[in-house]
Amino acid sequence: VAQAVGGLMHVTGASDGEAMKVGVALVDVLTGKDAVIGVLAALRRREATGEGSLVEVNLLSSLQGGLVNQAAAHLGAGIEPGRLGNRHPSIAPYEALRCADAPLAVACGNDAQFARMAAVLRAAELTADPRFATNADRVRHRLELAALLEDKLRAETAATWAERLNAVGVAAGVVNTVGAGIALAEDLGLHPVIDTVGDDGRVSRQIRMPITWTPPSPGA
Repeated sequence: VAQAVGGLMHVTGASDGEAMKVGVALVDVLTGKDAVIGVLAALRRREATGEGSLVEVNLLSSLQGGLVNQAAAHLGAGIEPGRLGNRHPSIAPYEALRCADAPLAVACGNDAQFARMAAVLRAAELTADPRFATNADRVRHRLELAALLEDKLRAETAATWAERLNAVGVAAGVVNTVGAGIALAEDLGLHPVIDTVGDDGRVSRQIRMPITWTPPSPGA
């Protein structure tokens, strides 16, 4: 419900589809993290002044704090953001594109990255096309650009393109399942999973606290 009334659902989903909620209870997580920040700040204030603080958070405020560029567009320019599917409102190409076997998420943030992407795809003609000369041009012609890019990307697998693009500094990644995402984190040495023991002695696997302390924090 918080996602609905706070505007998050309105900007989530396909441009020609209905408003969608995010796939996890994201607002609850954001609110919990905001609460932790507030508690830590209150503890620091107590250390400095000896005075306590009342820390208050709510789902709606945390959601709106997380709307970032979408809220900024509304407040600063009077724009009412809408749904763009996997596309970015002000950067292109910045979306999921179809390859031979799976979609590939690409974040091409500037003209230099776009030129490198075009070179990897052996599509240098795209950089000479006036429709795609600048980021603003690419945003205006994002649908035509996506179609041309996908024509090239269908020649190889998403994993192959991800490796080639990342090698030249263009962020790209396969759209993984949850399990594949955990496996990737393990391959990267991030140790995403820990075993926990319940009061009944049963062991269960959980995602660990996503913070690493150096030196290690006791109990972390």
